[in-house]
Amino acid sequence: MFMAFLDDVESALAADGGLQRVLEMTIAELRAESGTIHLMEEDGVLHLKAASGLPEVVLNIVRLVPVGKGMAGLAAERKEPVTACNIQRDTSGDVRPGARATGMEGAIVVPVMRGEDAAGTLGVANRSERTFTVEEIEVLMGVGRVIGEWRCDQGGGGRV
Repeated sequence: MFMAFLDDVESALAADGGLQRVLEMTIAELRAESGTIHLMEEDGVLHLKAASGLPEVVLNIVRLVPVGKGMAGLAAERKEPVTACNIQRDTSGDVRPGARATGMEGAIVVPVMRGEDAAGTLGVANRSERTFTVEEIEVLMGVGRVIGEWRCDQGGGGRV
């Protein structure tokens, strides 16, 4: 099932379904309620490329995310998933005030990898507390790799 979903993601990108379609598919597959895709650009900053389920005030905050800041920036910097069972009560320091403004609780952001380099991030969240399973993390990381490969095939368009 996991591989079939990744095949569907590849098909959506190949058919110009775009990142927004991939994000919507991923949100549905993981029974999440919101999500974002950021890609690294030449300026070394993560730029929002697709979003779903976020209020406009939050979109304005997350349009540009520096590497190392917030969950998305940390996932890109660490090249590994950053999770929070409840971002409203998180005390790890990984969650920024903008994330709390989403009203979401359970969240995860994984790096979009291109080879050994982070080329962006993919995140999903739920309104209630949630701990993502190993299998769900594998799905997200797989989607991130597919996006990274697609980005490379598109000519990169960014720093990596």
